[in-house]
Amino acid sequence: MKNPNQELLYRRMRQHQSQWQLTNGLYLPHSYEPPRQLSWWDDIGFILNRRRVMVWWIHPRMSYADAIEELAWETTVTMPKEFPMLLGHEPSQKIWKKAGRSRKKVVGYQAQPQSEARREHYDKLFATENLLKAKGIDFEVRPSMSVKAYSWGRGVELCVPVEVRNEQEAQNMISLVRRLLKREVSLASQFSGYRYGQQEWLAESDQREG
Repeated sequence: MKNPNQELLYRRMRQHQSQWQLTNGLYLPHSYEPPRQLSWWDDIGFILNRRRVMVWWIHPRMSYADAIEELAWETTVTMPKEFPMLLGHEPSQKIWKKAGRSRKKVVGYQAQPQSEARREHYDKLFATENLLKAKGIDFEVRPSMSVKAYSWGRGVELCVPVEVRNEQEAQNMISLVRRLLKREVSLASQFSGYRYGQQEWLAESDQREG
């Protein structure tokens, strides 16, 4: 017996399929220029069974870099009272404009100059992050995929060790996603035993800097 809610969701998905401008069957919102040695993330769309599929892909090195940034914050920013200052939540100065003889209204806000303490905190944060990037950290990333249904189509969050530096590599990655969604292959069969960790991060140091 069909699920009415599921069928309604599928109908809504099909209504959205024509709202993309496709290039060789792909929705490519980002440019691949200038050329680069390594890729980090991308958003690519395509049509499958008359429904839109949006792939939010990251390379495991992106997840590893995010872990370094998070550790730098945890190591450097230890006091809760430091967060508003570092995130730019310092009070702004109101900009007033006369609105008649005795009235005035706020027409904007002027950010406060960056304080010396804030600059010192960021200098310390960036120094810590650069040190961790140079040494690497004890952290491992494995391939992963999650799929969610939305009214406009399906969203795929994907972390796999492929490069997406041009349209052809984008086509290759989407070909893999199609096969994964159709259950023709699995992450385990395609990337058996794969892990991205400190060794892989350090081996790519010259390419990241190039």
